[in-house]
Amino acid sequence: MKANKFWAWLVFALGAAYFIIPLVATFEFSTRMRRDYRSLDAYASVFSDPNFQATFTYSVVIGLLAIIVGILVVVPAVYFVRLRLPWLRPFVEFLTLMPLIIPAIILVYGYIRLYNSSSVIPFTGSALGTDILLTCAYVTLALPYMYRAVDTGMRTIDVQTLTEAAQIAGASTPQIIGRIILPNILVAVLSGAFLTFAIVIGEFTIASLLNRPAFGPYLQNIGANRAYEPAALAIISFIITWGAMGMINVLGRFAPRTSARTD
Repeated sequence: MKANKFWAWLVFALGAAYFIIPLVATFEFSTRMRRDYRSLDAYASVFSDPNFQATFTYSVVIGLLAIIVGILVVVPAVYFVRLRLPWLRPFVEFLTLMPLIIPAIILVYGYIRLYNSSSVIPFTGSALGTDILLTCAYVTLALPYMYRAVDTGMRTIDVQTLTEAAQIAGASTPQIIGRIILPNILVAVLSGAFLTFAIVIGEFTIASLLNRPAFGPYLQNIGANRAYEPAALAIISFIITWGAMGMINVLGRFAPRTSARTD
């Protein structure tokens, strides 16, 4: 038993060191902007950079829009599949896995070919249209995570019984989804939302090829032209991403522990 514990702790320590040591080294390097003196000048330089503020704000706004659109698309889809079209579920699950199979660069080139300025729907012909296209692309990228989060949450409630009770009370389908189903799976939806935000905040390929002022391309540009600020940005991005992951863990404690039904 003691030998098993020793090996378990050894594997845990090696795994933790694999992640922690590079972070510690990156943080240590980010404090070396002044010669022979440790400081947070690199972080001050990053936060005072107008481009940092503009790109980060842009990505946050696009991320929030992607979350809203994702919820509006995924929650009704999962609801109808579980309630009325259970035979369709394997096909929907396969489709939601496609963004993990198709590289982002192929996805964005397809968008550019379909929605360029000479097409029937010229999204790339204006800044607003390109922003809409970028939001839809991020909804697609986050679809596997949002779908599985919502589907897992939907399993913890009895959709059929709740729907029948609401229909007896005279509720319409939008009211059932918005006032009954959504509040019961709110923790799952928020988990999917934080995953979406974590994806959007550092995404580079799609934002760069669509030429949008997002945070991901800003990270790449800073990394190509400066020394200490990229290390500071790496730490900041890590904190943002893991903050989102931590919120998922916190919210998971409030999720139902048992399922109302099994598939």
